[in-house]
Amino acid sequence: MEELRQILATLKQPEYVHILLNPIPVYGTIAGAVALVTGLILKSRPAQLVALLLILLSTLSVWPVMEYGEGGADRVHDLLNKDGQKWLHEHEERAEHLAFIFYVTAALAVVAMLAPKFLPKFATLATGLTLVAALASLLAGAYIGHAGGQVRHTEFRQGPPPADEE
Repeated sequence: MEELRQILATLKQPEYVHILLNPIPVYGTIAGAVALVTGLILKSRPAQLVALLLILLSTLSVWPVMEYGEGGADRVHDLLNKDGQKWLHEHEERAEHLAFIFYVTAALAVVAMLAPKFLPKFATLATGLTLVAALASLLAGAYIGHAGGQVRHTEFRQGPPPADEE
């Protein structure tokens, strides 16, 4: 019972929840993109809808990931050495500047889901655009995650931390 209390207490720490959630936008989008390609190849609209829904949910999950990350950043910052602090700042900057790509992808997924009903001639293009945006989201996620992985994991660091901005 005490162990359960400790686990529940840990889940109240935003930095911990951030670590739990942060793979969802990337892994979910990868799964959605693979499913969408499969649905396009098979010309299966139900498969495409499931894939688009997965892409939508995965890309929207960036919002709680960022919220929990911001909530725990100060606590983590104080535990880091100078290089780790620089990587944390870089990770935050990348996320703030690139999160919009995930939201655009989510919007395109909604459009692609609704297009056959309202704009049938645009449906295939909307689905293709969603796939391209999902790939852009994956690149953005990899770029953000690269900096995030180096915050506390010195074994991942290749070269010096980002330069201080004056």
